[in-house]
Amino acid sequence: MGKIRIATPADAPAIQAIYAPMVSDTVISFELIPPTIEEMAGRIEATLPTYPYLVAELDGAVVGYAYASQHRAREAYRWSVDVTVYIDPAAHRRGIGRALYQRLLPILEQQGFHAAYAGIAQPNAASVGLHEALGFIHIGTYPEVGFKHGQWHGVGYWRKPLNTVTPPREIVAFSEARGYVEL
Repeated sequence: MGKIRIATPADAPAIQAIYAPMVSDTVISFELIPPTIEEMAGRIEATLPTYPYLVAELDGAVVGYAYASQHRAREAYRWSVDVTVYIDPAAHRRGIGRALYQRLLPILEQQGFHAAYAGIAQPNAASVGLHEALGFIHIGTYPEVGFKHGQWHGVGYWRKPLNTVTPPREIVAFSEARGYVEL
């Protein structure tokens, strides 16, 4: 399959090259203007203290990435986490998205998160299939929630349970968990 490792700001050019066409050419992302390489580097740096940000390499080239992010700002949401995965279209159907999530989700579980959530712009059968194969369950859809490329688009939401302990333990920041997280 290749190698999965923690992203660094030096990966920003490759990550931006994967993500920019998703922004400009599709409704997979609801951003309207592709972020610059510098913005992507800043996003990686801002994510890593708290959440994992992983890249997949094939033959030394970054071909995909996955990361976690804050679900909502209110404090009671802190045990919930959003997850995202993007794969270079040239590397689709090789199991890279699955491999990234199979590394990302156990890290989030070790950190103490209760559930992972994925928002998928509709329609996107490939992404739905990946998430459902990994145990995510569809919990609802916001119809016509985003307007892009001249039309309205809905977003479906999928949930995967991670930890069921009640009350939950405090979340361990990724920067602290890196010592015991296996990659």
